Amino acid sequence: MAPIPFLGRLNIAEYLALVGSFLLVGLEAIIRILTLALPTSIINLFYRASRRSYNKFTSPSARKLDHKREDISSSIRNASDFVEICALNGYYAEEHVVKTGDGYLLGVHRLAWRRGEEEERVNSGPKSVRKNVVYLHHGLLMNSEVWVCLTDEKRCLPFKLVEKGYDVWLGNNRGNKYSKKSIHHSPTEIPFWDFSMDEFALHDIPDTIHYILETTSAPSLSYIGFSQGTAQAFATLAVHPKLNDQVNVFIALAPAMSPAGLSNGIVDALVKASPQVLFLLFGRRSILSSANMWQAILFPPIFVRAIDMGLSFLFGWHARNISTSQKLAAYSHLYSFTSTKSVVHWFQIIRTKSFQMYDDDVQPVLSLGSTSKYTKVAKFPTRNIKTPIVLVYGGSDSLVDIDVMMKELPAHTIANEIPHFEHLDFLWAREVDTLVFPHVFDALESFVDAEHTKEEYDHYRSARHLSLYATNMPALTYQSEDDSSQHGSYVDVAAAATTPECGANSLIPIRNPQPSGPPSLSDGSRKRVHVQHVVDHDDSSESSPHSPVTLTMANGNGNLTHKLRQARSSSVGSQISFQEKNGRGHGIILGAARAVSGVVSGEVKGGMAGGSGSGDDVGGGGRRRKGK
Repeated sequence: MAPIPFLGRLNIAEYLALVGSFLLVGLEAIIRILTLALPTSIINLFYRASRRSYNKFTSPSARKLDHKREDISSSIRNASDFVEICALNGYYAEEHVVKTGDGYLLGVHRLAWRRGEEEERVNSGPKSVRKNVVYLHHGLLMNSEVWVCLTDEKRCLPFKLVEKGYDVWLGNNRGNKYSKKSIHHSPTEIPFWDFSMDEFALHDIPDTIHYILETTSAPSLSYIGFSQGTAQAFATLAVHPKLNDQVNVFIALAPAMSPAGLSNGIVDALVKASPQVLFLLFGRRSILSSANMWQAILFPPIFVRAIDMGLSFLFGWHARNISTSQKLAAYSHLYSFTSTKSVVHWFQIIRTKSFQMYDDDVQPVLSLGSTSKYTKVAKFPTRNIKTPIVLVYGGSDSLVDIDVMMKELPAHTIANEIPHFEHLDFLWAREVDTLVFPHVFDALESFVDAEHTKEEYDHYRSARHLSLYATNMPALTYQSEDDSSQHGSYVDVAAAATTPECGANSLIPIRNPQPSGPPSLSDGSRKRVHVQHVVDHDDSSESSPHSPVTLTMANGNGNLTHKLRQARSSSVGSQISFQEKNGRGHGIILGAARAVSGVVSGEVKGGMAGGSGSGDDVGGGGRRRKGK
């Protein structure tokens, strides 16, 4: 039985919020029961009423634009499952079932064939086509559909990986749409939902990886996680040391480890004061199970606006980098079932500011003694991870505190920032293919052996160096402090930043590889190159227009500012810095710029090979594993 907060635990505003929450949840429960009892004709009546209401308060031009978006997104939105979405794009998907050690049956999807390759045998015997294996895992309250429900195939990471020659697998957590079965309990029983991230880390991820490697006979695989999918990998690699020999690289998109909290102050304070209050609000089964009901009775544009309002209210996200047509297509696939306990676990982590296991014996906020001195919940020992870690995070993502995260990760961690990206942008943003995918491809092509050798780190550094410098550098307008305009490329700007006026260390050079271990950057002061992408898009467009860019370069005194304008979105970048901890290097932060990294030392290094690669068979050919 969850403990009820005592008087004094919360202030008046928080108690008012609690009472209001109970009223709203009770109203939602009544509406859900009524909806379940109503015939389909009545539900359709509510849907048509919401559509009429929307049209009544919308201008004719806006309705015309909505109709155009509807044509683009309707087929994706109305697709019933993962296999159907893939079929819409011409890809054949396999369905697999993984049994976990504690009896849950997890649905797993596989994309291993380009169009027309469906008859090929892939990773299924000595005479089959051998392809490198990639495993993708979704975030909280999601399922595998979020990876493929894009309106533009070129922005769909699984499809791009398949075309590059990879054998792509997509996992699902217990309890969601594809994993709502256990050999011990029914989903109608409370014990079925008695799981948190502990079970994801101890069973779901390692058991899925074991099944994939056993099925494909691959020695190791590459892991790509989004949001909670990254947290699950942090946790499982930390508690399963041998798993580090089976994962050749871990790519974390919008990584989650120890979020600061929610954007809304009252809700944040309420949950931090007593995370267990979520059990009082939502019970001990699945959380927000009525989301699908609201989707059924609301006209899609209204549903999209409701989701946007909720994301803004809770997290401060504005979703400006995702087009409206993409939202119409994807938001219907956004929600999937999970346990209330798994959400409570996250709020325990937020409250304690520690990436720890679930606390079954929650201590009161106002402890009268020194109980906490003698009790300690086990933390996930993330510094013990040996697998190479590549973080790609958004500078506008309220759930990512990169400084805190880097302190809890091993020294070989590499971080890449995309300043204007929020959380969901890493799945569905207009520019996800140009700003995120190159980081993914460079990491996959560099780290292909489970030994995690220095050679692989060197290859990744060279690939990033080449990708960020050598691709599509447009002419830019350079404006100095005296407002006199000059024309040039990022090379000119970077060279200017190393002049005596700026100081030689304004841009951090990359040193030669150290005798052993992963490569490092200069151990000078933490100066950064930061490019901020100013976003002002028309929501009706699927592709991104050329966007203005502001580049700020600070010397040792922080006195010089350069502004760059009229840049293409593919030249947008971020920052390069070197994290230090107690006087020693603790992680590398590379920029997401398409050009800046290549000139950080004021010169172009020749003789480099690699990069993001444009070959059609990188996964199947390219840098193969040893012995292949």
